[in-house]
Amino acid sequence: MKEFCIKWGKRIATKQMLLIVIVTLAATGIGMWLAQFNGFKILGALIIALLIGMVVQFPIRAWYTKDSAERKAGVKDAAGLIANKFLRLGIILLGFKLNLQLLFTTGAKCLPLAAGVVLVTVLITYGICRLMKVDPLMSILVACGTGICGAAAVMGVSGSIKVSPKREEEKENDEVTAIAIVAIMGTIFALLEIAVLPLFGLTQAQEGFVAGGSLHEIAHAVAAGEGLNNERLAAQQGVVDAATMANIMKLSRVLMLVFVAIIVAIWWDKKHGEVPADGGKRKVAFPWFMLGFIATAAIGTLMLKAWPATTGFVNALGNDVAKVFLGMAMAALGINVNFKALKKGVKPFGASLIASVILVALCIGLALVFFPAK
Repeated sequence: MKEFCIKWGKRIATKQMLLIVIVTLAATGIGMWLAQFNGFKILGALIIALLIGMVVQFPIRAWYTKDSAERKAGVKDAAGLIANKFLRLGIILLGFKLNLQLLFTTGAKCLPLAAGVVLVTVLITYGICRLMKVDPLMSILVACGTGICGAAAVMGVSGSIKVSPKREEEKENDEVTAIAIVAIMGTIFALLEIAVLPLFGLTQAQEGFVAGGSLHEIAHAVAAGEGLNNERLAAQQGVVDAATMANIMKLSRVLMLVFVAIIVAIWWDKKHGEVPADGGKRKVAFPWFMLGFIATAAIGTLMLKAWPATTGFVNALGNDVAKVFLGMAMAALGINVNFKALKKGVKPFGASLIASVILVALCIGLALVFFPAK
């Protein structure tokens, strides 16, 4: 225990760690502030924090690590540690945002549909990526980001994949590339759906279902749901309004992240697991933090039911506090990204584009079948 504390104390109590904490916290704060405005709302605070981190790495290299290998290594280690640990903490806290009672009652029909949508989208996107000769790691990250919930899915699934130390940098670069792909794709499709879906003559519930079922980031689904929302029309149609349905369907997909992360961990170990250098048995990187995600969802749901006065506190944990840790993790990822590695994103971008078109068509079909106009 003493050795453990000394080891981690040396990693945490450094000037480089203090620098990265300050920089990533500032990036997150700026991201959360900018995300309030219409021009940035569709991107979301997490993507903005990632972009800031990618930009900030240049002055850090020019002014702080340029002439010191020790500082360079310290910054890389600190950013990697924050990206890894804060990601897991952020996802655990994100569970407070999931009202399980709402999902299992109002959204009962959405849960099995979300499971089907996620399964089909992940398999199709992964298959297209592999046909385009994209490597398995990038393929599964892009597939999960496209099929589940954007950046959070990419990082959550990545956390369940164990690679050798020599491939850690490649994995981090693939994470950033996959996040960039789903962020761009989600933004494009959110704008298209706001403009085009009303032309299909869908009901408010159907439009919300399509937005929540097909868009990538939570921010994309929320923005599209609000853009399509018409409470008066929903009342006339006798259905749930677009914003509410988009949130329910999107959160149903977010819940699938738990199961997908566990399945991917087992699949990756069997198909792509690497034998340790010492010849010992390899261990499955079981995503234990996903159990924490389920636990916080259950705790938050019970608190809302038993003590309605805690609504503000629970929402703050699931939204603001979770976003701070996730934003810092994203900014830290951006600080360590190798821009040359982003060239790998052309083919997976194409695969995600094709899969996203299929996903929208699938969701429109499901909306017409399971939420018919009255």
